[in-house]
Amino acid sequence: MKVTVKYFASIREAIGLASEQRDTQVITLGALRDELIALGGAHADSLARGKAVRLALNQVMCQESAELGEGAEVAFFPPVTGG
Repeated sequence: MKVTVKYFASIREAIGLASEQRDTQVITLGALRDELIALGGAHADSLARGKAVRLALNQVMCQESAELGEGAEVAFFPPVTGG
């Protein structure tokens, strides 16, 4: 299935992309994160397990167990603080 992956803040800066289209066979956000980590390089560094990364599916905050669908929009971003 095709999904749009968006990156925000420091993740976008590290990867060098604001968004990309991905063709994937995985069915959850967590599996997509693992697929992106497996690409190595900036993807692996920015999305690594153990790093605080927030996820959204179709503009709704979700857990990694959320299921993807054709044409889904996935967003990865670091937690934000205010003050």
